[in-house]
Amino acid sequence: MRLGELLTIAGLPLDGAGDAAVTGFAIDHRKVAPGTVFGAFEGASVNGEDFIPAALEAGAIAVVARPEAKVEGALHIADANPRRAFARLAAGFFAPYPSTIVAVTGTNGKTSTVEMTRQIWRMAGERAASIGTLGVTTPDGSVSTGLTTPDIVTFLANMAGLAREGVTHVAYEASSHGLSQYRNEGLSVAASAFTNFSRDHLDYHGTMENYFAAKMRLFTEVVAPGSPAVIHDAGEGSEWTAKAIAEAEARGLRVLSVGEGGSFLRLIAREPGQLGQLLHIEHEGQTRKVNLPLIGAYQAANALVSAGLAMATGVSASMALDALTRLQPVRGRLERAALNAAGAPVYVDYAHTPDALEAAIAALRPHVADGGRLIVVFGAGGDRDAGKRPEMGAVAARAADLAFVTDDNPRSEDPAAIRAAILAGASSGALRDIGDRRAAIAAAIGEAGPHDIVLIAGKGHEQGQIFGSGETMRIEAFDDVEVARACAGGRLSGDLG
Repeated sequence: MRLGELLTIAGLPLDGAGDAAVTGFAIDHRKVAPGTVFGAFEGASVNGEDFIPAALEAGAIAVVARPEAKVEGALHIADANPRRAFARLAAGFFAPYPSTIVAVTGTNGKTSTVEMTRQIWRMAGERAASIGTLGVTTPDGSVSTGLTTPDIVTFLANMAGLAREGVTHVAYEASSHGLSQYRNEGLSVAASAFTNFSRDHLDYHGTMENYFAAKMRLFTEVVAPGSPAVIHDAGEGSEWTAKAIAEAEARGLRVLSVGEGGSFLRLIAREPGQLGQLLHIEHEGQTRKVNLPLIGAYQAANALVSAGLAMATGVSASMALDALTRLQPVRGRLERAALNAAGAPVYVDYAHTPDALEAAIAALRPHVADGGRLIVVFGAGGDRDAGKRPEMGAVAARAADLAFVTDDNPRSEDPAAIRAAILAGASSGALRDIGDRRAAIAAAIGEAGPHDIVLIAGKGHEQGQIFGSGETMRIEAFDDVEVARACAGGRLSGDLG
């Protein structure tokens, strides 16, 4: 494509564009080739403008940067918001994309929701995919990307690649970082969703208000007015849910609320079972009973948001609700990993915020036999929101019967200091400090009796443990599920039926 053509599509000024052929887009100067449009952005630790000369030497024909940036020898596409301008240009270059795209934001539940939405679409006969923390999952398999929301070039290239493979429906996670950094712009989003909101990422956003505003960019800027917005309403008078609904309505979105307080899909009752739960769901005056093969209130919430997104994009109510009965567990989301020698089940979950940890514990509590205990292994990541650490300790002390505080991904911080901050939040309750994560998991599994349940929280699907940062960073292979199975003597979750 020609640079002038892309500028026209993006609605950007044509001044001096000429007729140069564009061969690609890059935000890493090392990936620039002749004909590339280079995006030079200020980051938290690196300023992309410092690499403009290197990009030009490698053959960049244009640079998208702030007006005050120095660009000599190529077209300077100056914009006060260069990330947004770059995204719009790149979107025109990589098109076309799958015809039906939905985006999901919220603090917890994004991964499960996009994957469940993909599954419902697949059961409805569509070629569907999901993009998020688990990577890119397609009808033919999955590929890890390492990020919830990849950079804008990777994101758009992935979307275009899916379209070439015949994928027509895609659900993607819209993280607060991705939204604030314009990493998922330029696409036509058919429907959006908001799962919930609680403390996380304040190391980046600073305040809850800034964090919420980043999430709300999905409603206020990314999607088109009039499109459906599926919003989970737990029916508990959540201030943030009410604000999300208000933001959606102010943009002219068609709000489809789901959950106990929902009007589109209302959860009337939920009956926990041994391996799932019976949901009583009301839609358009009719009540249906749905056997969801997943445990926990938050899994029911994610399933309802997914059903809402599927229905908002053309799947009939009967088909969407029937599909809920056949949903498969999502990797690392209340995944039953093993049974120990005494027969105690061991679950692995990604919960890494106070609210998510409490929800995971609450999900398992009804399944603890009389006289049994809920034993938890958890930690907190380094170089991330430190304020949530004592809150997580307080949750474990209050909600678990026994908890082992261990290392998560320490990164550049002192692991012992992170654990100490968690323990400081526990005014009561039995919390034990075992830094080595494998040893902590082994201790919890060894402690569990036949009536107990073990929850290993924090890392979920992750395959490694991160130590150090920058040039000193190392990732040691570590999979909670595999470690749990090894500590349980190799007994898989189905070994005892």
